[in-house]
Amino acid sequence: MSDEVTAEGRERVVDYSDANITLDAYEDRWAWRARLRWNRATHLAWRTLVGVIGGIVTVAELIMVPAPGPGWLVVFLGLMIFASEFEFAQRLLDFARRQVGRWNDWVMAQPVWLRGLVALATLLLVWTILWAAFVVMGLPGFLPGWATDSLRQVPGID
Repeated sequence: MSDEVTAEGRERVVDYSDANITLDAYEDRWAWRARLRWNRATHLAWRTLVGVIGGIVTVAELIMVPAPGPGWLVVFLGLMIFASEFEFAQRLLDFARRQVGRWNDWVMAQPVWLRGLVALATLLLVWTILWAAFVVMGLPGFLPGWATDSLRQVPGID
């Protein structure tokens, strides 16, 4: 069970124990989408559309995760698209939200020096990934001249 408080202060309960793979109409918090779910034909059309769009975003995210850029952001975006229709994705999204929340709570409970160390480690990881991408793939052509000239001074980047 996932409990969530809506903007009106009501609690929304999603029942994951049913045999359906898609969210039920009564579980949907958006009235227009719940109306689509009550009709079998529109529900199938909507589920197909969400599946196709979610599949395209999933393929894009698989390509983007190892590449520099917003890979993990797209992972969560694709998961949110699937979770709007499919219960397995809603469970996975709920799990991911809990884990990110736990990580955030843990980091914020640490002393300032440790939070700074975590931020520095994150910055170094991002820089290392960008550096490795520039070494392997070269500098992208859309960078302005001043950025390209500056990056060419970094060892390993041509």
